[in-house]
Amino acid sequence: MTQVHFTLETEDIQNLIDHSVKDNAAKQILQTVFNRLMEEQRTEYIQVSSYERSDDRTSQRNGYYNRELTTRVGTLELNVPRTRDGEFSPTVFERYQRNEKALIASMLEMYISGVSTRKVSQIVEELCGKSVSKSFVSSLTEELDPLVSEWQNRSLSSKVFPYIMTDVIYIKIREHRRVVSKSCHIAVGISKDGEREIIGFMIQDNESDETWSLFFDHLKTRGLNGVKLVISDAHKGLVKAIKQSFTHASWQRCQVHFMRNILSSIPKKESKPFREAIKALFKLTDIEMARKVKNTLVKDYIEQPKYQKACEKLDEAFEDAFQYLVVGQAQSRLKSTNLLERLNQEIRRREKVIRIFPNHGSANRLIGAVLIDCHEDWLSSTRKYIQF
Repeated sequence: MTQVHFTLETEDIQNLIDHSVKDNAAKQILQTVFNRLMEEQRTEYIQVSSYERSDDRTSQRNGYYNRELTTRVGTLELNVPRTRDGEFSPTVFERYQRNEKALIASMLEMYISGVSTRKVSQIVEELCGKSVSKSFVSSLTEELDPLVSEWQNRSLSSKVFPYIMTDVIYIKIREHRRVVSKSCHIAVGISKDGEREIIGFMIQDNESDETWSLFFDHLKTRGLNGVKLVISDAHKGLVKAIKQSFTHASWQRCQVHFMRNILSSIPKKESKPFREAIKALFKLTDIEMARKVKNTLVKDYIEQPKYQKACEKLDEAFEDAFQYLVVGQAQSRLKSTNLLERLNQEIRRREKVIRIFPNHGSANRLIGAVLIDCHEDWLSSTRKYIQF
């Protein structure tokens, strides 16, 4: 009988896989190739053939064990050779061990990107010919917990953030067999060099001065310092907490929310001149000029009943809405929370897939992973958020 001798490198095996078809014949061929290759590698390791006597022998053959290997043509059932010293390991698995790690990383990336656990398991099955359960994907995502916790509690003392933006986003969590609404408090810091960072988030039962104070205390405990300006909407509990937690800082009321609040109190019809005057006022970048324009606008319209409420709102909260001109060096990106609004949209895009989080931990895990992803994108950017 004629014997066929052949040598296959790992690259040759990969080429075979790439050009094989997904049927049983291809799987049988690959199983034979892999088994033969591993046998040859064991012979090279021992340095003697079967039943050969030699002083060069480094170990003895010790049978086989079964192992599955998932490839592009399906799952192969292989007979992996063993040696007495237990030191032999076929190199053919090295490539696929790396692929397995890459697969796990990809599964986590899909989860962070907003793909449901059900869809992740379906995608893995389509790619690998091997199914994974939803529970497996869920348990796998729990590996994110220590990473999120470490990032969530990292020290902030190495950098000064004179400007911070805060906002809250509401999510649904299943708790005690009920679906309840929870508030996720988020803060973004802008350093004196103009770089932005997500400095913290915390999921709590509601939005109040107590919950905001708890969140701010958490940030300060981690080393947040040097805050000069806090930008946010006008939620009463939030404003109260800002005054208590950052006693020497100014509060910048988000101009986008404020303008919307003013314009919502006037009729839509025949109010174009007033609306244009308000918009022009909010474009001014000199505080003294803005004050003069505001005073003139209020004087001209406050006697008209349909504009009285709007003028009172403007006059009362004007200074809070223009603090960025006094403290923030007239940087227009400090006059609103638009940065946080875009960040919230990223969370919403992923959260819509889940709709209702099964528990607090899963919500903290996904939101934390999304925020870490955005945070790292910001840090890797070559452009500063603000040019001072």
